[in-house]
Amino acid sequence: MVVLGLASTASSAASSPGGLHGVVTRGPITPVCRVGVPCDGPAPGITLTFTHAGVAKTTRTDQDGAYRVELPPGSYAVRTSSKPFGEVPSPASVHVRAGHSDKIDFVIDTGIR
Repeated sequence: MVVLGLASTASSAASSPGGLHGVVTRGPITPVCRVGVPCDGPAPGITLTFTHAGVAKTTRTDQDGAYRVELPPGSYAVRTSSKPFGEVPSPASVHVRAGHSDKIDFVIDTGIR
């Protein structure tokens, strides 16, 4: 009887949504980086698309580059709306844990050199 209760609890925890939150930055934002001057910055208004098993969910960064998204547990490929550079952020894939909201920051390489 107790075993069934534990199995039921484990099953509901495994299916409970998880999520991610963090900040998206882009850089370099200038062709020449100088000491004392930031070479990267927040990426406001960027759409992040998380894809798992053919299903996609999107979220948008705020003016500070912050985002928050609730997702079912699993592994996701991540893409951005940052064209022509940086459509694949770093990291390009993430894992969402059931019942957890993990902080993952993304970086978009602008290609400016």
